[in-house]
Amino acid sequence: MKNKRQFKILELIDKYSVETQEDLADKLKEEGFDVTQATISRDIKELRILKVLDASGRYKYSARSVETEDKMQKKLESIFRECVTNIDCAGNMVVIKTLTGLASGAAAAIDSMNISQILGTLAGDDTIFIVFRTDEDAVSFSKEQAAKLNA
Repeated sequence: MKNKRQFKILELIDKYSVETQEDLADKLKEEGFDVTQATISRDIKELRILKVLDASGRYKYSARSVETEDKMQKKLESIFRECVTNIDCAGNMVVIKTLTGLASGAAAAIDSMNISQILGTLAGDDTIFIVFRTDEDAVSFSKEQAAKLNA
């Protein structure tokens, strides 16, 4: 039950702008979780949820800070510049070729970005397969990353 509740908390704060524990409790109750403020407080601490300033200037709960997202984006770009040799897509799959032995690290960087359009990654020694939700998501990601490689 705890794991389901905590997963739901992460889902809710990602989907909605949740400002208070009371707001979070209300949303959890709407989802069928009967929780107390003390339980929510413990979950927030265990999940290391932070309050961050959103675009409208209000504070909301977030599992990842903007600073962390910026660092991860820079790390991903650095990994791609250093080890990716080719990116192509077919349907909803993207195939990334890397220097020998570096596919696993590049795939881990992609996974850490928590890109919602990605269903999963699979890495070999020098090849990464990424399955996207749609063909359009795959094409968009492929073009975006190829442009960064050629920049």
